[in-house]
Amino acid sequence: MPPSSLHTLTRYFETLRHLKPGQLCSRVWFRLTRPQPDLRPPPPGRAQSGVWAPPSRRNASMTGPASFRFLSEQASLNEAGWDDPAHDKLWRYNLHYFDDLNAADASKRADWHSALIQRWIIENAPGQGTGWEPYPASLRIVNWIKWLLVGNTPLPGMVDSLATQARWLAGRLEYHLLGNHLFANAKALVFAGLWFDGQEADQWRQKGFSILAREFDEQVLSDGGQFELSPMYHALAIEDVLDLVNMAAAFSDALAPGQASQADYWRNRAPLMLHWLQAMSHPDGQISFFNDAAFGIAPDNDELGAYARRLNIAPSPVSSGPVFLEASGYARLELGDAVAIADLAAIGPDYLPGHAHADTLSFELSLSGQRVIVNGGTSLYGTGPERQHQRGTPAHSTVNIAGANSSDVWSGFRVGRRARISDRHVELGQDRQTVTASHDGYRYRPGRPVHTRTLTLEARRLTIEDAVSAPAGNPAEAVFHLHPDVKVQQDGDAHGTLTLPGGKHVQWQAAGGRPRIAAASWHPEFGAAIASRCLVIPLENGRARLTLQWAD
Repeated sequence: MPPSSLHTLTRYFETLRHLKPGQLCSRVWFRLTRPQPDLRPPPPGRAQSGVWAPPSRRNASMTGPASFRFLSEQASLNEAGWDDPAHDKLWRYNLHYFDDLNAADASKRADWHSALIQRWIIENAPGQGTGWEPYPASLRIVNWIKWLLVGNTPLPGMVDSLATQARWLAGRLEYHLLGNHLFANAKALVFAGLWFDGQEADQWRQKGFSILAREFDEQVLSDGGQFELSPMYHALAIEDVLDLVNMAAAFSDALAPGQASQADYWRNRAPLMLHWLQAMSHPDGQISFFNDAAFGIAPDNDELGAYARRLNIAPSPVSSGPVFLEASGYARLELGDAVAIADLAAIGPDYLPGHAHADTLSFELSLSGQRVIVNGGTSLYGTGPERQHQRGTPAHSTVNIAGANSSDVWSGFRVGRRARISDRHVELGQDRQTVTASHDGYRYRPGRPVHTRTLTLEARRLTIEDAVSAPAGNPAEAVFHLHPDVKVQQDGDAHGTLTLPGGKHVQWQAAGGRPRIAAASWHPEFGAAIASRCLVIPLENGRARLTLQWAD
Protein backbone atom coordinates (compact mmCIF):
# COMPACT_ATOMS: atom_id res chain seq x y z
CA MET A 1 0.00 0.00 0.00
CA PRO A 2 1.44 3.44 -0.91
CA PRO A 3 2.45 5.56 2.11
CA SER A 4 -0.15 8.21 1.23
CA SER A 5 -2.95 5.64 1.23
CA LEU A 6 -1.77 4.23 4.55
CA HIS A 7 -1.66 7.74 6.01
CA THR A 8 -5.23 8.39 4.84
CA LEU A 9 -6.49 5.13 6.30
CA THR A 10 -4.73 5.83 9.60
CA ARG A 11 -6.15 9.36 9.71
CA TYR A 12 -9.70 8.13 9.15
CA PHE A 13 -9.27 5.38 11.72
CA GLU A 14 -7.95 7.80 14.34
CA THR A 15 -10.78 10.23 13.55
CA LEU A 16 -13.64 7.75 13.54
CA ARG A 17 -12.68 5.44 16.39
CA HIS A 18 -13.52 8.04 19.02
CA LEU A 19 -17.09 8.62 17.81
CA LYS A 20 -20.01 7.29 19.79
CA PRO A 21 -21.85 4.48 17.98
CA GLY A 22 -24.99 6.56 18.05
CA GLN A 23 -23.28 9.34 16.11
CA LEU A 24 -22.55 7.05 13.18
CA CYS A 25 -26.08 5.64 13.11
CA SER A 26 -27.57 9.11 13.46
CA ARG A 27 -25.45 10.45 10.61
CA VAL A 28 -26.73 7.73 8.29
CA TRP A 29 -30.31 8.38 9.43
CA PHE A 30 -29.90 12.15 9.04
CA ARG A 31 -28.65 11.79 5.46
CA LEU A 32 -31.14 9.18 4.31
CA THR A 33 -34.34 10.48 5.88
CA ARG A 34 -35.98 13.85 5.42
CA PRO A 35 -39.39 14.57 6.92
CA GLN A 36 -42.07 16.44 5.04
CA PRO A 37 -42.82 19.88 6.47
CA ASP A 38 -45.90 19.82 8.68
CA LEU A 39 -48.05 22.81 7.73
CA ARG A 40 -50.95 22.25 10.12
CA PRO A 41 -52.26 25.29 11.99
CA PRO A 42 -50.12 26.25 14.98
CA PRO A 43 -50.93 25.39 18.58
CA PRO A 44 -52.43 28.23 20.62
CA GLY A 45 -50.14 30.68 22.33
CA ARG A 46 -49.48 30.48 26.06
CA ALA A 47 -49.96 33.33 28.52
CA GLN A 48 -46.87 34.40 30.45
CA SER A 49 -46.95 33.76 34.18
CA GLY A 50 -43.72 35.59 35.02
CA VAL A 51 -41.41 38.33 33.80
CA TRP A 52 -39.14 38.06 30.75
CA ALA A 53 -35.89 39.88 31.57
CA PRO A 54 -34.06 41.73 28.78
CA PRO A 55 -31.54 39.26 27.30
CA SER A 56 -27.92 39.90 26.36
CA ARG A 57 -27.23 42.19 23.41
CA ARG A 58 -24.84 41.88 20.51
CA ASN A 59 -23.71 44.60 18.17
CA ALA A 60 -26.13 45.32 15.34
CA SER A 61 -25.54 43.36 12.13
CA MET A 62 -28.16 45.04 9.91
CA THR A 63 -26.73 48.10 8.20
CA GLY A 64 -29.84 48.85 6.13
CA PRO A 65 -33.30 47.44 5.42
CA ALA A 66 -31.78 44.59 3.42
CA SER A 67 -28.06 44.86 4.07
CA PHE A 68 -25.94 43.02 6.61
CA ARG A 69 -22.44 42.87 7.99
CA PHE A 70 -21.38 39.47 9.28
CA LEU A 71 -17.84 38.24 9.94
CA SER A 72 -16.39 41.56 8.68
CA GLU A 73 -18.14 41.08 5.32
CA GLN A 74 -20.89 43.38 4.01
CA ALA A 75 -23.58 42.24 1.55
CA SER A 76 -27.09 43.05 0.41
CA LEU A 77 -29.91 40.54 0.55
CA ASN A 78 -31.34 42.11 -2.59
CA GLU A 79 -28.21 41.13 -4.51
CA ALA A 80 -27.10 37.93 -2.79
CA GLY A 81 -30.37 36.33 -1.75
CA TRP A 82 -30.65 33.89 1.14
CA ASP A 83 -28.32 31.18 -0.15
CA ASP A 84 -25.63 32.76 -2.31
CA PRO A 85 -22.73 30.25 -2.58
CA ALA A 86 -20.38 33.22 -3.04
CA HIS A 87 -20.70 33.69 0.72
CA ASP A 88 -19.31 30.96 2.89
CA LYS A 89 -21.51 28.73 4.98
CA LEU A 90 -21.00 30.56 8.26
CA TRP A 91 -21.97 33.90 6.69
CA ARG A 92 -25.17 32.35 5.34
CA TYR A 93 -25.86 30.76 8.72
CA ASN A 94 -25.62 34.20 10.34
CA LEU A 95 -28.06 35.59 7.79
CA HIS A 96 -30.66 33.04 8.91
CA TYR A 97 -30.03 33.40 12.67
CA PHE A 98 -31.88 36.76 12.96
CA ASP A 99 -29.58 37.89 15.79
CA ASP A 100 -30.26 41.53 14.91
CA LEU A 101 -33.81 41.23 16.24
CA ASN A 102 -32.33 41.31 19.74
CA ALA A 103 -29.16 43.32 19.14
CA ALA A 104 -28.28 46.74 20.53
CA ASP A 105 -30.88 49.41 19.68
CA ALA A 106 -33.10 46.80 18.03
CA SER A 107 -36.23 48.89 18.60
CA LYS A 108 -34.88 51.53 16.21
CA ARG A 109 -34.85 48.90 13.45
CA ALA A 110 -38.28 47.42 14.20
CA ASP A 111 -39.63 48.20 10.72
CA TRP A 112 -36.61 46.53 9.12
CA HIS A 113 -37.10 43.49 11.31
CA SER A 114 -40.79 43.16 10.50
CA ALA A 115 -40.11 43.31 6.78
CA LEU A 116 -37.22 40.86 7.09
CA ILE A 117 -39.29 38.28 8.97
CA GLN A 118 -42.06 38.43 6.40
CA ARG A 119 -39.58 38.24 3.56
CA TRP A 120 -37.93 35.18 5.11
CA ILE A 121 -41.28 33.41 5.39
CA ILE A 122 -42.13 34.11 1.74
CA GLU A 123 -38.71 33.35 0.26
CA ASN A 124 -37.66 30.28 2.29
CA ALA A 125 -39.94 27.39 1.45
CA PRO A 126 -40.40 24.98 4.38
CA GLY A 127 -37.64 22.39 4.56
CA GLN A 128 -35.48 23.93 1.83
CA GLY A 129 -32.15 25.74 1.95
CA THR A 130 -29.62 26.74 4.58
CA GLY A 131 -32.21 28.39 6.79
CA TRP A 132 -33.90 25.06 7.46
CA GLU A 133 -30.78 23.30 8.63
CA PRO A 134 -31.23 22.42 12.31
CA TYR A 135 -28.68 24.81 13.81
CA PRO A 136 -29.78 28.06 12.13
CA ALA A 137 -33.40 26.98 12.61
CA SER A 138 -32.73 26.56 16.35
CA LEU A 139 -31.22 30.01 16.73
CA ARG A 140 -33.92 31.65 14.62
CA ILE A 141 -36.76 30.07 16.63
CA VAL A 142 -35.22 31.46 19.82
CA ASN A 143 -34.61 34.91 18.31
CA TRP A 144 -38.15 35.20 16.93
CA ILE A 145 -39.65 34.23 20.29
CA LYS A 146 -37.38 36.68 22.13
CA TRP A 147 -38.55 39.39 19.72
CA LEU A 148 -42.17 38.59 20.51
CA LEU A 149 -41.51 38.51 24.26
CA VAL A 150 -40.37 42.14 24.34
CA GLY A 151 -43.79 43.27 23.08
CA ASN A 152 -43.61 43.03 19.30
CA THR A 153 -46.85 41.97 17.63
CA PRO A 154 -46.79 38.69 15.69
CA LEU A 155 -46.70 39.35 11.96
CA PRO A 156 -48.99 37.66 9.43
CA GLY A 157 -47.80 34.10 8.97
CA MET A 158 -45.15 34.37 11.70
CA VAL A 159 -46.82 32.13 14.28
CA ASP A 160 -47.66 29.54 11.61
CA SER A 161 -44.03 29.60 10.45
CA LEU A 162 -42.73 29.26 14.02
CA ALA A 163 -44.83 26.15 14.55
CA THR A 164 -43.71 24.67 11.22
CA GLN A 165 -40.07 25.35 12.13
CA ALA A 166 -40.46 23.74 15.57
CA ARG A 167 -42.08 20.64 14.06
CA TRP A 168 -39.34 20.41 11.45
CA LEU A 169 -36.62 20.80 14.05
CA ALA A 170 -38.15 18.13 16.28
CA GLY A 171 -37.60 15.67 13.44
CA ARG A 172 -34.08 16.89 12.53
CA LEU A 173 -32.22 16.90 15.85
CA GLU A 174 -28.44 16.78 15.47
CA TYR A 175 -27.66 13.60 17.36
CA HIS A 176 -24.88 12.94 14.83
CA LEU A 177 -23.04 16.09 15.96
CA LEU A 178 -24.05 16.36 19.64
CA GLY A 179 -22.29 19.14 21.60
CA ASN A 180 -23.38 22.75 21.23
CA HIS A 181 -25.54 21.93 18.19
CA LEU A 182 -27.75 19.46 20.06
CA PHE A 183 -27.85 21.82 23.05
CA ALA A 184 -29.12 24.61 20.75
CA ASN A 185 -31.71 22.24 19.24
CA ALA A 186 -33.01 21.37 22.71
CA LYS A 187 -33.06 25.01 23.80
CA ALA A 188 -35.20 25.91 20.78
CA LEU A 189 -37.66 23.13 21.59
CA VAL A 190 -37.94 24.40 25.17
CA PHE A 191 -38.61 27.93 23.89
CA ALA A 192 -41.24 26.74 21.41
CA GLY A 193 -42.75 24.39 23.97
CA LEU A 194 -43.20 27.21 26.47
CA TRP A 195 -44.33 29.95 24.08
CA PHE A 196 -46.97 27.70 22.53
CA ASP A 197 -49.61 25.83 24.55
CA GLY A 198 -51.33 22.48 24.19
CA GLN A 199 -50.33 18.85 23.76
CA GLU A 200 -47.97 19.37 20.82
CA ALA A 201 -46.14 22.18 22.62
CA ASP A 202 -45.87 19.99 25.71
CA GLN A 203 -44.18 17.33 23.58
CA TRP A 204 -41.62 19.84 22.26
CA ARG A 205 -40.93 21.11 25.76
CA GLN A 206 -40.57 17.61 27.18
CA LYS A 207 -38.21 16.62 24.37
CA GLY A 208 -36.06 19.70 24.97
CA PHE A 209 -35.91 19.19 28.73
CA SER A 210 -35.15 15.49 28.26
CA ILE A 211 -32.18 16.23 25.98
CA LEU A 212 -30.87 18.90 28.35
CA ALA A 213 -31.17 16.54 31.30
CA ARG A 214 -28.75 14.20 29.53
CA GLU A 215 -26.50 16.83 28.00
CA PHE A 216 -26.06 19.49 30.67
CA ASP A 217 -23.67 17.66 32.97
CA GLU A 218 -21.91 16.14 29.97
CA GLN A 219 -21.28 19.54 28.42
CA VAL A 220 -20.77 21.67 31.55
CA LEU A 221 -17.79 20.32 33.46
CA SER A 222 -17.42 20.31 37.24
CA ASP A 223 -15.25 23.46 37.12
CA GLY A 224 -17.93 25.28 35.10
CA GLY A 225 -16.26 25.01 31.69
CA GLN A 226 -18.10 24.03 28.51
CA PHE A 227 -16.57 20.75 27.39
CA GLU A 228 -15.47 21.85 23.91
CA LEU A 229 -12.83 23.97 25.71
CA SER A 230 -13.27 27.12 23.63
CA PRO A 231 -13.76 30.36 25.59
CA MET A 232 -15.95 31.64 22.74
CA TYR A 233 -18.25 28.63 22.76
CA HIS A 234 -18.24 28.73 26.55
CA ALA A 235 -19.59 32.29 26.42
CA LEU A 236 -22.29 31.13 24.00
CA ALA A 237 -23.13 28.31 26.41
CA ILE A 238 -23.55 30.83 29.23
CA GLU A 239 -25.96 32.80 27.08
CA ASP A 240 -27.91 29.60 26.36
CA VAL A 241 -28.18 28.75 30.05
CA LEU A 242 -29.23 32.27 31.02
CA ASP A 243 -31.84 32.28 28.24
CA LEU A 244 -33.24 28.98 29.49
CA VAL A 245 -33.41 30.28 33.08
CA ASN A 246 -35.12 33.43 31.80
CA MET A 247 -37.67 31.49 29.74
CA ALA A 248 -38.43 29.11 32.61
CA ALA A 249 -39.12 32.08 34.90
CA ALA A 250 -41.34 33.78 32.32
CA PHE A 251 -43.50 30.66 31.91
CA SER A 252 -43.04 29.05 35.31
CA ASP A 253 -46.67 27.89 35.56
CA ALA A 254 -46.16 25.66 32.50
CA LEU A 255 -43.31 23.67 34.04
CA ALA A 256 -43.82 20.21 35.45
CA PRO A 257 -42.19 19.73 38.89
CA GLY A 258 -39.19 17.95 37.38
CA GLN A 259 -38.75 20.71 34.81
CA ALA A 260 -38.85 23.40 37.49
CA SER A 261 -36.13 21.51 39.37
CA GLN A 262 -34.06 21.37 36.19
CA ALA A 263 -34.39 25.11 35.70
CA ASP A 264 -33.27 25.67 39.31
CA TYR A 265 -30.26 23.45 38.63
CA TRP A 266 -29.30 25.54 35.58
CA ARG A 267 -29.61 28.69 37.68
CA ASN A 268 -27.35 27.23 40.36
CA ARG A 269 -24.69 26.15 37.85
CA ALA A 270 -24.53 29.49 36.04
CA PRO A 271 -22.29 31.28 38.61
CA LEU A 272 -19.49 28.74 38.19
CA MET A 273 -19.78 29.06 34.40
CA LEU A 274 -19.37 32.82 34.78
CA HIS A 275 -16.32 32.27 37.00
CA TRP A 276 -14.75 30.00 34.36
CA LEU A 277 -15.23 32.72 31.76
CA GLN A 278 -13.60 35.25 34.07
CA ALA A 279 -10.65 32.95 34.72
CA MET A 280 -10.15 32.37 30.98
CA SER A 281 -10.26 36.06 30.11
CA HIS A 282 -7.54 38.68 30.04
CA PRO A 283 -7.48 41.83 32.19
CA ASP A 284 -8.89 43.69 29.17
CA GLY A 285 -12.16 41.87 29.91
CA GLN A 286 -12.18 39.75 26.77
CA ILE A 287 -11.68 36.04 26.13
CA SER A 288 -8.40 34.25 25.55
CA PHE A 289 -7.79 32.43 22.26
CA PHE A 290 -7.68 28.69 22.78
CA ASN A 291 -9.25 26.40 20.18
CA ASP A 292 -11.82 28.14 17.96
CA ALA A 293 -12.18 31.55 19.56
CA ALA A 294 -12.70 35.10 18.31
CA PHE A 295 -14.25 38.35 19.48
CA GLY A 296 -17.66 39.43 18.24
CA ILE A 297 -19.45 36.08 18.09
CA ALA A 298 -20.69 35.66 21.66
CA PRO A 299 -21.91 38.53 23.83
CA ASP A 300 -18.97 40.06 25.64
CA ASN A 301 -18.20 39.30 29.28
CA ASP A 302 -19.72 42.48 30.70
CA GLU A 303 -22.93 41.89 28.76
CA LEU A 304 -23.25 38.34 30.07
CA GLY A 305 -22.54 39.47 33.61
CA ALA A 306 -25.21 42.17 33.39
CA TYR A 307 -27.71 39.66 31.98
CA ALA A 308 -27.00 37.30 34.88
CA ARG A 309 -27.59 40.09 37.39
CA ARG A 310 -30.95 40.89 35.75
CA LEU A 311 -31.85 37.27 36.51
CA ASN A 312 -30.59 37.65 40.10
CA ILE A 313 -27.65 35.36 39.39
CA ALA A 314 -24.40 36.49 40.98
CA PRO A 315 -20.99 35.29 39.76
CA SER A 316 -19.29 32.60 41.81
CA PRO A 317 -17.66 33.92 44.98
CA VAL A 318 -14.44 32.12 43.99
CA SER A 319 -11.64 34.69 43.73
CA SER A 320 -10.52 35.96 40.33
CA GLY A 321 -6.83 35.39 41.04
CA PRO A 322 -4.74 32.33 40.13
CA VAL A 323 -6.77 29.18 39.64
CA PHE A 324 -6.40 25.69 38.22
CA LEU A 325 -9.49 24.67 36.28
CA GLU A 326 -8.70 21.01 36.73
CA ALA A 327 -11.67 19.44 34.96
CA SER A 328 -11.02 21.58 31.87
CA GLY A 329 -7.24 21.52 32.06
CA TYR A 330 -6.45 25.24 32.02
CA ALA A 331 -4.47 27.21 34.59
CA ARG A 332 -4.55 30.94 35.26
CA LEU A 333 -1.38 32.34 36.80
CA GLU A 334 -1.71 35.83 38.24
CA LEU A 335 0.91 37.80 40.16
CA GLY A 336 1.20 41.57 40.32
CA ASP A 337 0.29 43.00 36.93
CA ALA A 338 0.97 39.72 35.08
CA VAL A 339 -1.66 37.20 33.97
CA ALA A 340 -0.73 34.02 32.10
CA ILE A 341 -3.31 31.49 30.92
CA ALA A 342 -1.88 28.05 30.13
CA ASP A 343 -3.37 25.17 28.16
CA LEU A 344 -2.72 21.88 29.94
CA ALA A 345 -5.88 20.40 28.47
CA ALA A 346 -6.86 17.46 26.34
CA ILE A 347 -7.82 18.22 22.76
CA GLY A 348 -11.50 18.31 23.77
CA PRO A 349 -14.29 15.73 23.93
CA ASP A 350 -13.03 12.58 22.21
CA TYR A 351 -16.17 12.29 20.11
CA LEU A 352 -16.46 16.01 19.33
CA PRO A 353 -13.12 17.74 18.61
CA GLY A 354 -14.43 19.85 15.72
CA HIS A 355 -13.51 23.19 17.29
CA ALA A 356 -10.13 22.02 18.59
CA HIS A 357 -6.78 23.49 17.56
CA ALA A 358 -3.41 21.76 17.83
CA ASP A 359 -2.52 24.20 20.62
CA THR A 360 -1.50 21.84 23.42
CA LEU A 361 0.77 23.49 26.04
CA SER A 362 0.31 26.93 24.49
CA PHE A 363 -0.23 29.99 26.68
CA GLU A 364 -1.16 33.66 26.55
CA LEU A 365 0.25 36.52 28.64
CA SER A 366 -0.95 39.98 29.63
CA LEU A 367 1.09 42.64 31.43
CA SER A 368 -0.41 45.81 32.88
CA GLY A 369 -3.65 45.03 31.08
CA GLN A 370 -1.98 44.67 27.66
CA ARG A 371 -1.88 41.37 25.79
CA VAL A 372 1.72 40.47 25.09
CA ILE A 373 1.95 36.80 24.06
CA VAL A 374 -1.06 35.44 22.20
CA ASN A 375 -2.34 32.54 20.16
CA GLY A 376 -3.24 33.17 16.55
CA GLY A 377 -7.03 33.30 16.89
CA THR A 378 -9.70 32.31 14.39
CA SER A 379 -10.87 34.29 11.38
CA LEU A 380 -12.71 31.69 9.30
CA TYR A 381 -14.15 28.21 9.13
CA GLY A 382 -14.31 25.97 6.07
CA THR A 383 -11.73 23.51 4.77
CA GLY A 384 -9.15 25.70 3.02
CA PRO A 385 -5.43 26.07 3.71
CA GLU A 386 -5.86 29.16 5.90
CA ARG A 387 -8.27 27.30 8.17
CA GLN A 388 -5.72 24.49 8.36
CA HIS A 389 -2.98 26.98 9.22
CA GLN A 390 -5.00 28.68 11.96
CA ARG A 391 -5.75 25.35 13.64
CA GLY A 392 -2.12 24.23 13.34
CA THR A 393 0.54 24.19 16.05
CA PRO A 394 2.83 26.84 14.49
CA ALA A 395 0.00 29.40 14.78
CA HIS A 396 0.10 29.05 18.58
CA SER A 397 2.55 29.98 21.32
CA THR A 398 3.94 26.52 21.92
CA VAL A 399 6.56 24.09 20.56
CA ASN A 400 6.30 22.38 17.20
CA ILE A 401 8.51 19.63 15.84
CA ALA A 402 9.53 19.91 12.19
CA GLY A 403 6.69 22.38 11.61
CA ALA A 404 4.14 19.60 12.14
CA ASN A 405 1.00 19.69 14.25
CA SER A 406 0.88 18.18 17.73
CA SER A 407 -2.60 16.84 16.95
CA ASP A 408 -3.70 15.89 13.45
CA VAL A 409 -6.22 18.65 12.72
CA TRP A 410 -7.65 18.33 9.23
CA SER A 411 -10.61 19.12 6.96
CA GLY A 412 -11.85 22.12 8.89
CA PHE A 413 -13.45 20.34 11.85
CA ARG A 414 -11.78 16.96 12.19
CA VAL A 415 -8.97 15.59 14.34
CA GLY A 416 -7.15 12.31 13.82
CA ARG A 417 -4.24 11.46 16.13
CA ARG A 418 -4.48 13.50 19.35
CA ALA A 419 -1.86 14.81 21.76
CA ARG A 420 -2.28 13.17 25.17
CA ILE A 421 -1.47 15.16 28.31
CA SER A 422 0.54 13.61 31.15
CA ASP A 423 2.50 14.59 34.27
CA ARG A 424 0.41 17.68 34.91
CA HIS A 425 1.46 19.59 38.01
CA VAL A 426 0.27 22.99 39.23
CA GLU A 427 1.49 25.07 42.19
CA LEU A 428 -0.15 28.44 42.76
CA GLY A 429 1.68 30.11 45.63
CA GLN A 430 1.61 33.73 46.72
CA ASP A 431 5.10 34.56 45.45
CA ARG A 432 5.73 31.82 42.90
CA GLN A 433 3.37 30.00 40.55
CA THR A 434 4.40 27.03 38.41
CA VAL A 435 2.65 24.78 35.92
CA THR A 436 4.23 21.76 34.22
CA ALA A 437 2.81 19.23 31.79
CA SER A 438 3.88 16.92 28.97
CA HIS A 439 2.25 15.62 25.82
CA ASP A 440 3.01 12.87 23.31
CA GLY A 441 1.43 14.34 20.19
CA TYR A 442 4.58 13.58 18.17
CA ARG A 443 4.79 9.94 19.23
CA TYR A 444 4.66 8.85 15.59
CA ARG A 445 8.10 10.39 14.98
CA PRO A 446 11.50 8.69 15.54
CA GLY A 447 12.13 8.04 19.23
CA ARG A 448 8.52 8.90 20.14
CA PRO A 449 9.42 12.39 21.43
CA VAL A 450 7.55 13.94 24.34
CA HIS A 451 7.25 17.70 24.81
CA THR A 452 7.40 19.02 28.38
CA ARG A 453 6.77 22.66 29.23
CA THR A 454 7.15 24.49 32.55
CA LEU A 455 5.90 28.04 33.15
CA THR A 456 7.10 29.81 36.29
CA LEU A 457 5.66 33.19 37.25
CA GLU A 458 7.44 35.21 39.94
CA ALA A 459 7.49 38.88 40.82
CA ARG A 460 8.23 40.77 37.57
CA ARG A 461 9.46 37.63 35.78
CA LEU A 462 8.06 34.78 33.70
CA THR A 463 10.19 31.81 32.65
CA ILE A 464 9.13 29.31 29.99
CA GLU A 465 11.20 26.13 29.80
CA ASP A 466 10.71 23.58 27.03
CA ALA A 467 12.19 20.13 26.64
CA VAL A 468 11.71 17.54 23.90
CA SER A 469 12.90 14.00 24.55
CA ALA A 470 14.63 12.08 21.74
CA PRO A 471 15.83 15.26 20.00
CA ALA A 472 17.79 13.40 17.30
CA GLY A 473 15.85 13.70 14.06
CA ASN A 474 13.21 15.88 15.72
CA PRO A 475 14.06 19.54 15.05
CA ALA A 476 11.88 21.59 17.37
CA GLU A 477 11.26 25.27 17.92
CA ALA A 478 9.33 27.26 20.48
CA VAL A 479 7.16 29.98 18.93
CA PHE A 480 5.92 32.97 20.93
CA HIS A 481 3.34 35.00 19.02
CA LEU A 482 3.26 38.66 20.00
CA HIS A 483 0.23 40.91 20.04
CA PRO A 484 0.33 43.30 17.05
CA ASP A 485 0.65 46.31 19.39
CA VAL A 486 3.83 44.91 20.96
CA LYS A 487 7.10 45.93 19.33
CA VAL A 488 9.99 43.47 19.45
CA GLN A 489 13.68 44.00 18.86
CA GLN A 490 16.70 41.76 19.16
CA ASP A 491 19.55 43.53 20.94
CA GLY A 492 22.08 40.69 20.79
CA ASP A 493 22.47 37.04 19.88
CA ALA A 494 20.04 35.86 22.54
CA HIS A 495 18.32 38.84 24.12
CA GLY A 496 16.16 41.80 23.27
CA THR A 497 13.27 44.05 24.26
CA LEU A 498 9.51 44.04 23.96
CA THR A 499 7.87 47.46 24.06
CA LEU A 500 4.23 47.69 25.07
CA PRO A 501 1.93 50.47 23.79
CA GLY A 502 2.12 52.42 27.04
CA GLY A 503 5.91 52.44 26.87
CA LYS A 504 6.52 49.59 29.31
CA HIS A 505 9.63 47.56 28.43
CA VAL A 506 10.01 43.83 28.85
CA GLN A 507 13.49 42.33 28.56
CA TRP A 508 13.69 38.90 26.99
CA GLN A 509 16.54 36.42 27.28
CA ALA A 510 16.64 33.17 25.30
CA ALA A 511 18.61 29.98 25.85
CA GLY A 512 18.82 27.19 23.29
CA GLY A 513 19.39 27.79 19.61
CA ARG A 514 19.80 31.24 18.08
CA PRO A 515 16.46 33.09 18.34
CA ARG A 516 14.92 34.96 15.44
CA ILE A 517 12.02 37.32 14.87
CA ALA A 518 9.55 36.26 12.18
CA ALA A 519 6.41 37.59 10.51
CA ALA A 520 3.07 36.26 11.77
CA SER A 521 -0.59 37.22 11.85
CA TRP A 522 -3.28 37.59 14.50
CA HIS A 523 -6.96 36.87 13.91
CA PRO A 524 -9.06 38.43 16.69
CA GLU A 525 -12.33 38.35 14.73
CA PHE A 526 -13.85 36.41 11.88
CA GLY A 527 -12.73 38.06 8.67
CA ALA A 528 -9.81 39.85 10.35
CA ALA A 529 -6.09 39.29 9.79
CA ILE A 530 -3.62 41.67 11.45
CA ALA A 531 0.10 41.54 10.73
CA SER A 532 2.16 40.68 13.80
CA ARG A 533 5.53 39.27 14.81
CA CYS A 534 6.66 36.19 16.67
CA LEU A 535 9.81 35.24 18.53
CA VAL A 536 11.13 31.82 17.52
CA ILE A 537 13.67 29.89 19.61
CA PRO A 538 15.04 26.62 18.21
CA LEU A 539 15.54 23.91 20.81
CA GLU A 540 19.19 22.90 21.18
CA ASN A 541 19.76 19.33 22.31
CA GLY A 542 16.05 19.23 22.98
CA ARG A 543 15.96 22.27 25.28
CA ALA A 544 15.08 25.96 25.19
CA ARG A 545 14.21 28.64 27.70
CA LEU A 546 12.71 32.11 27.45
CA THR A 547 12.86 34.52 30.39
CA LEU A 548 10.80 37.71 30.44
CA GLN A 549 11.56 40.42 33.01
CA TRP A 550 9.96 43.80 33.58
CA ALA A 551 9.88 46.63 36.08
CA ASP A 552 6.85 47.74 38.08
